[in-house]
Amino acid sequence: MNGALQSLVRQVGQPALLWELGALLACLLAAGGIAWAIGRRSGNESVWFGRFIVDGLLFPLVALALVYSALLALARVQEVALLRIAIPVLMSLAGIRFLARVLTLGFPTSGLARLVERLFSWLAWIAAVLWIAGVLPPLLAELDAIRFSLGKSRVSVLGLMQGVLSAGAVLVLTLWVSAAIEKRVMRQSTGDLSLRRVAANVVRAALLVVGALVALSTVGVDLTALSVLGGALGVGLGFGLQKLASNYVSGFVILFERSLRIGDMVRVDNFEGQVMDIKTRYTLIRAANGRESIVPNEKLITERIENLSLADTLILLTSDVSVPYDSDPDEVQRILCAAAQGCARVLASPAPAARLVRFGPDGLEFQLLYWIADPANGQLNVRSEVNLAVLRGLRAAGIEIPYPQRVVHLSNS
Repeated sequence: MNGALQSLVRQVGQPALLWELGALLACLLAAGGIAWAIGRRSGNESVWFGRFIVDGLLFPLVALALVYSALLALARVQEVALLRIAIPVLMSLAGIRFLARVLTLGFPTSGLARLVERLFSWLAWIAAVLWIAGVLPPLLAELDAIRFSLGKSRVSVLGLMQGVLSAGAVLVLTLWVSAAIEKRVMRQSTGDLSLRRVAANVVRAALLVVGALVALSTVGVDLTALSVLGGALGVGLGFGLQKLASNYVSGFVILFERSLRIGDMVRVDNFEGQVMDIKTRYTLIRAANGRESIVPNEKLITERIENLSLADTLILLTSDVSVPYDSDPDEVQRILCAAAQGCARVLASPAPAARLVRFGPDGLEFQLLYWIADPANGQLNVRSEVNLAVLRGLRAAGIEIPYPQRVVHLSNS
């Protein structure tokens, strides 16, 4: 049994245990107060404060520091047991909070991240219980005694586990730093959004690469052996992964050149919508009717794309109308222009115009042309409002829209 646990059993019913219990409660309350005082003005969820301030990383770290200070102070006058047991519990809690908050920040909707979080939580609490019970040190010694050959070196199970945990800690720390930098960059109110996006992507990619290299070095992998992997990866990129690599390169080209920007209205393969986000592999375009299209970045580089917002946001809309041949063309043009001018979103300059485009089989065919400056708010709703105004104007003037007519000749033969 652990010495701290034996001491705790001996102190049951003695005043020394009450002193330790009071010190522990005071440390926890003080840590909660410090975390609340620092994080009460933090309006958003973070790794340090979490959703409710005390469920972040700051609370267990402050509590750990205070409990350790109390342990050193009380150890001078009495035997300390409860505080020694509280330290590994707080260490496990700090590790769990750190991993949970980082994974929530980096992968808010990932089920795999939640699984990793729960698995690490169980392992951390089991390790704390084993240490308190005094089982962990001999268990670690047994794991260190189990060795096997890995290439030209012999590795123990304990060393392999420590390497994996160290590599995981490095990767989680790298993910935290990259997510924090990306959040700070994207939160800037000045500058082009696309440039901020590419800066965030470059920083995240660079930090993850550095973190992966450090993690591999921590595990004991010889980084010079990665040259073989690099050659194999190059061959894979040259054959099966060239499309994927092309999309990633095209994404950075789009962001650097700013040929497309977040918020632009574009038309790709007769799909028209607003650019909502530019990822490193694809671009997300949302149409006015709510449909979303995921377009590979290579397509945006190699094919013709209509950017409706690059130079001017004005959009020309048209409505086709047929009237009987006995109608007054001038009056029809006046009614059509007045209908368009009555719509709030139709621009007064350039002014709406009505043109007689053809002599149709059923009547005179007019085309009403009008401009809008906010296509992101929808185009079909404007066209519908104008068409309804045209219909009301024609009916008020006694002009009917002709029905299709066909003449059938019957032969007596």
